[in-house]
Amino acid sequence: MATAMSGGCLCGAVRFTATPKDRDVGACHCSMCRKWTAGPFMVVDCADTMKVENDASLGVYRSSEWAERCFCKQCGTALFYRLVGKGQHYVSAEAFDDRAGYALTSQVFIDEKPDYYDFANKTHNMTGAEVFAAFAPPEAGQAKG
Repeated sequence: MATAMSGGCLCGAVRFTATPKDRDVGACHCSMCRKWTAGPFMVVDCADTMKVENDASLGVYRSSEWAERCFCKQCGTALFYRLVGKGQHYVSAEAFDDRAGYALTSQVFIDEKPDYYDFANKTHNMTGAEVFAAFAPPEAGQAKG
């Protein structure tokens, strides 16, 4: 059974609780995530369980018609990515206080991953087109998230 976990940003201005579906970590290599985090965005799927304790310090950037990136307005920590109107949250694996037991299991936008790094783990990989086919609302087309 999944357990609620706490986490927050670097400076502590934003604290949250969320319940990850499991301890599987996914890496997103899309150009937006890499620009936002200076590398792949490593996330755990928390579905609709995200509860932010102090949303006054939470910044929200609408990066596409269907997605938002949320961060601390004080220290800039990238905290989570969410689908607009869906309640679906992908939370930074490193933002949780307890990071024990994680396993890197998937990578998305593998076709956008730069050549200068690779993960040794065997993972389920999806291209950008496969991600959009699986998750994007039909009206979003091929716009990035």
